[in-house]
Amino acid sequence: MILFVVSFVFPRWFQVVRMLLLVLVALTILDTLILFFAKQGVKGHRMLPEKLSNGDHNPIRLRLENFYTFPVYVRIIDEIPQQFQVRNFKIDRKLDASSALELQYELRPVARGEYHFGKLNIYVTSVFGLIARRFTADDKAMVPTYPSFIQLRKYDLLAISNNLHQYGIKKIRRIGHTMEFEQIKEYVLGDDLRTINWKATAKKNALMVNQFQDEKSQPVYSVIDKGRVMKMPFNGLMLLDYAINAALVISNVALKKHDKAGIIAFSKKLENIVVAEKRTSQMNLILEALYNVETDFFESDFGRLYADIKRNITQRGLMLLYTNFETLDGLHRQMPYLKGIAKNHLLVVIFFKNTELESIIENPAETVQQAYDKVIAEKFAFEKRLIVNELQKYGIQSILTTPENLTIDTINKYLEIKARGLL
Repeated sequence: MILFVVSFVFPRWFQVVRMLLLVLVALTILDTLILFFAKQGVKGHRMLPEKLSNGDHNPIRLRLENFYTFPVYVRIIDEIPQQFQVRNFKIDRKLDASSALELQYELRPVARGEYHFGKLNIYVTSVFGLIARRFTADDKAMVPTYPSFIQLRKYDLLAISNNLHQYGIKKIRRIGHTMEFEQIKEYVLGDDLRTINWKATAKKNALMVNQFQDEKSQPVYSVIDKGRVMKMPFNGLMLLDYAINAALVISNVALKKHDKAGIIAFSKKLENIVVAEKRTSQMNLILEALYNVETDFFESDFGRLYADIKRNITQRGLMLLYTNFETLDGLHRQMPYLKGIAKNHLLVVIFFKNTELESIIENPAETVQQAYDKVIAEKFAFEKRLIVNELQKYGIQSILTTPENLTIDTINKYLEIKARGLL
């Protein structure tokens, strides 16, 4: 009816519209033929790592191959795991004729566990862009997310060579060696320059250093509170996950320093226990144990922790306790048990600054409500410092840190303890 009216009123326009419609239909048919005529047009493949590193940016690599003899435009829609809650994921690219392309995107998981990928969908259009053909590849796949092994690698060599200042970390001054002489060996990058043996260097005509070994391997336990106080989130991760990532790194550093590394996680009872040892498979055991640590909403039983440590761990060692105290009253309730642990072991209590309160304190107050909030924030921040003083009064060492600096500060404390021979 509309075409009839147009043809009657505007005969020339009708001819133009009809011609354009015929051209559009012809191009659509042509576009369909060239895209669907080939059995294999575009092939895609998703290259996943064996496991994802929690809290880090993990690269996901994609490879595309164009078997068409002409360039095409592709839109990639990857069905990424539901934990990321990404609803608009897409990548647009142009593929030259008979070519291949590799690209990647990054995912940052914030929880340990299994991550399930769906299909890799590739929508292909020609230069006309009228029809899209879908290709699918790499049906469902699962990748587990483990504690931050990327962070572990980052600090591995630096911790052994005591070059942590390269990452902006305060360098620890070595007070003295708690080691005994083992042998003279050729210098390699990372050896302490102060151990150079000049006489042996002159004889061998090569730089030689004295190598020392620890007088005695000491147990180093990362004791992780997985109660409700560690449920607090920071930058997407719970405090528990920051503690787990730091525990993984410090365990690796301790083993490289010839100490024994172990793990204890506790809430109502002790779980996920790895006895401190120095065997080659120890890091794998610790990694698997940390993978399975889950928080709960219970208040942690420090009395049970003290009793089990006293009964089961007889050799004096270093106890790095990851927990969080918000008030001085909360500390006083647990102080008898902390003092009990500190009698037999070197105890370091590691807890967290409230970074949200820090930002309130730093910003000037412009209203009465903001002034009130600032006073309350300063009170809680001051109480955190009182907790440090209270622990120090009973000979208990502590680290008050921000979540992002937790690993750095823990390594520094461990190196300081080793340098001073406190164990």
